[in-house]
Amino acid sequence: MQSKIELTLNNIAVSIKMFLAQKGIMSPEVRLERSSLVGHGDISSNVALRYAKFCKVSSEDFAQDIKSYLEKQNLYGIADIQVASPGFVNFFLNTKFLADILQEVLNAGLNYGNNTSLKGQVWVIEHTSPNPNKALHLGHLRNNLIGMSLGRLIEKNGAKVIYDAVDNNRGIAMAKVVYGFLNHMRKDSNVSPTIENWIANPQDWYEPNAINLSPDIFITKCYILGGEDFITKPDAEKYIRQLVILDDQEDKNTLKILSHLLDYYYQGSEKVLKRLGSHWDKVWHENEYYKQGKEYIVKGLNSGIFSKLNDGAVLSNLESYKLPNTILLKNDGTSLYITQDVALTNLKKKDYKADKLIWVVGVDQSLALRQLFAICEQLGIGLLKEFVHISYGYVSLKDSDGGSIKKMSSRKGAVVLIDDLIDAVKSKIIDIKKNQHPDEHNINDMDIEKMALAAIKFNILKLDKNKDMVFNIEQSIEINGDSGIYILYTYVRAKSILSKAGDDCKIEVQVVDTGAPIVKLLMFYLGVVQLATTSMSPHYIAQYLLDLCGEFNSWYAKETVIDNTSLQSHKLAIVKAVVQVIENGLNILNIQVVEKI
Repeated sequence: MQSKIELTLNNIAVSIKMFLAQKGIMSPEVRLERSSLVGHGDISSNVALRYAKFCKVSSEDFAQDIKSYLEKQNLYGIADIQVASPGFVNFFLNTKFLADILQEVLNAGLNYGNNTSLKGQVWVIEHTSPNPNKALHLGHLRNNLIGMSLGRLIEKNGAKVIYDAVDNNRGIAMAKVVYGFLNHMRKDSNVSPTIENWIANPQDWYEPNAINLSPDIFITKCYILGGEDFITKPDAEKYIRQLVILDDQEDKNTLKILSHLLDYYYQGSEKVLKRLGSHWDKVWHENEYYKQGKEYIVKGLNSGIFSKLNDGAVLSNLESYKLPNTILLKNDGTSLYITQDVALTNLKKKDYKADKLIWVVGVDQSLALRQLFAICEQLGIGLLKEFVHISYGYVSLKDSDGGSIKKMSSRKGAVVLIDDLIDAVKSKIIDIKKNQHPDEHNINDMDIEKMALAAIKFNILKLDKNKDMVFNIEQSIEINGDSGIYILYTYVRAKSILSKAGDDCKIEVQVVDTGAPIVKLLMFYLGVVQLATTSMSPHYIAQYLLDLCGEFNSWYAKETVIDNTSLQSHKLAIVKAVVQVIENGLNILNIQVVEKI
């Protein structure tokens, strides 16, 4: 069932289309947008600018004709229609409609902004697919936050969302982890660093907690040490390459130690994900499906989709997609990553019965994914429109001196770990609170954690995902800046007004102009959710929340809400609606609210 807001906007659009149809313009595109200029109405359309040339009249005259036609339709909710040069049609909303909007927000509550446009569909979002030889770091963080917020956004549109990830749990990187563990995590250098000896005497090797390392950092350290030996020690390189072969041959001892070390990594990464409030419903492990990819390539070769080169390698045929070709099988019959990805894509389509598969992957993989999607369409796995790549820009960290840095903890490698970043932001928030309230010794760690996560998530998600960014800790926690802390501060301020009014205080919507700019902004939340969905860009939600909080704080600075006048109940209704929409928007961004700043 459509809301009154949606019905009203739809009626305006339909009426404009009826007018255009009379002019012989069929299936026109009619956009109704929030007016960006003061005095130019609440809703604006550039439809006259788009189609005036078809009728061989000026855009301003065409806009006047549209206005005259619409005024005869007696459109609900519209107080006035005006034309602005060079041909915009601007609509002014009446107070009765604004009252309806406010009441609709209050009635819908947590469901305000939700719709059923994707009801019955299944979407799969692959995000944060880490190599299990390194702890989750800043590069993974942006991927994770985009993936989770997109998923929550799609859920608000009625679809079922499945979150999954892929890990490359085999190959030379994991062989380096094994070597690093066997040689550098021995309790005694006299212990023989062989897999067989570890199986027989596991107590001779350290566990992560024994050396005060989290499980994922433990694995990272093994990888770094193994990698250094691979470069500097010929015997180490030979051993590591042999481990790769043994893994391929499914040697039981090699698989056993790999499983043991991978369990450490999974323990650590799950802990970080839980801290972020993120999750995977399924993790695909490369060793479970990588051999299946060859079957699809052979099938494509036999059916004439692919071709075999003189040296025996199999090549794609992507000219019709205007893409460069790529090798799908080497001349020795071994597969490549794209070969494995074909198999995995088919597994996802079959297992999930998915309508849409989303890959949140860096922009450097754009060509490879476009080739994958085309090949999957050629093989009948799915249609091109069912596969979507969501790319994102690079992110680095800015230190307190203003310079861009890559690391915060040298003992953990030249990356910014997610845990380290959260702890650093928490520390900054605690310092600020102690300076502001030196006599307050009871600092709620749970609230500080939520505030730190809000600062980090909002700082990353407020920007267009495709732009590179530098994360600035100081800016992320500014209470008066474009920050998650500012959004939380506004939320807490609004909640405190309701608390001060008391549970028994009357909240009632009235047909008045009071707080009209805020109510109009509340109306546009529905459109922002739709825009964020169609563009797959959660930053529209974040930017909207900044606008809403700015409008509310400006209004509150001038308005006394609890004044015991007849308008108090209406003003409290506005405050309650703002609280609700802030919470709904933050929910999409996977940010939890707090009750105290």
